[in-house]
Amino acid sequence: MFGFILDPTTTWGLIGIILFYVFGFIHILHALMNTRTSQGTIAWVVSLMFMPFLAIPLYWLLGRNKFEGYVRARRGNDAELRKIAKDMSENLKKFAIDLPEENFFERCAEELGGLPFTRGNRLNLLIDGDETFQEIFASINRAEKYICVNFFIVKHDKIGKKFQQALIRRAKAGVKVYFLFDEIGSHKLSSTFLGEMEDAGVECQSFGANRHWWSRLQLNFRNHRKILIVDGIEAYLGGLNVGDEYLGHSEKFGAWRDTHLYIQGPAAEAVQLVFLEDWFWVCNQVPKLSWESNEQREDQITAIIPTGPADPIESWQMLVIEAANTAHEKLWITSPYFVPDDGVISALHLAAMRGVDVRIMLPEHPDHILVWLSSYSYYEQAIPFGVKIYRYKEGFLHQKVMLIDQRMATVGTANLDNRSFRLNFEITAFVSDPDFIQEVNHMLQEDFTKCTLSKIEDFTEKSFFFKIICRAARLMSPLQ
Repeated sequence: MFGFILDPTTTWGLIGIILFYVFGFIHILHALMNTRTSQGTIAWVVSLMFMPFLAIPLYWLLGRNKFEGYVRARRGNDAELRKIAKDMSENLKKFAIDLPEENFFERCAEELGGLPFTRGNRLNLLIDGDETFQEIFASINRAEKYICVNFFIVKHDKIGKKFQQALIRRAKAGVKVYFLFDEIGSHKLSSTFLGEMEDAGVECQSFGANRHWWSRLQLNFRNHRKILIVDGIEAYLGGLNVGDEYLGHSEKFGAWRDTHLYIQGPAAEAVQLVFLEDWFWVCNQVPKLSWESNEQREDQITAIIPTGPADPIESWQMLVIEAANTAHEKLWITSPYFVPDDGVISALHLAAMRGVDVRIMLPEHPDHILVWLSSYSYYEQAIPFGVKIYRYKEGFLHQKVMLIDQRMATVGTANLDNRSFRLNFEITAFVSDPDFIQEVNHMLQEDFTKCTLSKIEDFTEKSFFFKIICRAARLMSPLQ
């Protein structure tokens, strides 16, 4: 039938072809007005001009740069959400610190994230999966009122089953459990797994499609956050998903290097607000949560910064650029993926040329081959300008950590790639506590001892074929 409509030898076929090109031209105008990068605009214009039959449906799925309909409590129109946001803002004011005028990076982070730096927090740096899940299960077992869960990936394996059963036990004990997972990241999660949770009273929702029909056209946007909140008092965020490989039990990856963060205090309430916004978008419900911050004696200063495609600009990209622009001595970044855009790579160049010790720590071996290949194509743009690229050798490196001088450390879910800059919902904790920063510094120094320093020859002396596929992979970065 479709072939008949596009058959130019028939009247209807000719009309069908003309309509496709008319629609293609309309989409070209939309791409010109809305696509944020010149490379992306050129790619879409050429595709829509010469291949409208293929490009139009792809544009609807992959070409959009804003996540439509996502209601943020701080900016939304729902009355109940507005009240919660107002009450929480008033409560956080008691703990918010006054940032000096010269703290440009911190002020930028607050402006982009919409949440303040607060005192009265207790933070615990969690290194790798065993330590992280031991603490997570302890918190789940302490839950008295509710548990909020949001993970990009949850697997039906040994740790996934243990996680499920821990939630089920608390649900049967009368604790309200809200379980949110990403529809694409957790696409292998079985209906049996979810059914057992729902039978026990756990509310399960997938982030991918909501009550609006057009949400199905936004599958290129993913919820990449890894969040757990207990009773509004304790919160977790970081790089670890729920699966055996994240504890180093994968034959493919072996040891798994990751970092998570435990939070008590006002910042836990900020994490809870981020979860609330995600939950509301999916099911148009506002769960009954507590909003009473508990100040901790450790008094560690931190801000919770959510970023994603509902933001007016690419917030995470801007924060990485500002980190490079304001660094004086060191800028150490760890990420499993290194696919920066022109703005980020230029900021890294300038920082290194100013004498800043700019280091990027990446895995030696890939989990996603395209982004791994893409990272090599940046060697010629990074290494000659003083940007040092390290490859972690002892297993797979998945942590997302940044250290800026001795004044700021971040732990979160965002990577150095196009998806985290423009397509994924992420969350990051920004910490200015000196003791925590020193702990992160020691952790990264230990990690660097397990790395090799890359040389420009690691790319330039590769075969012509390898360099071609690296550059071809880089062209596909919007899809990676």
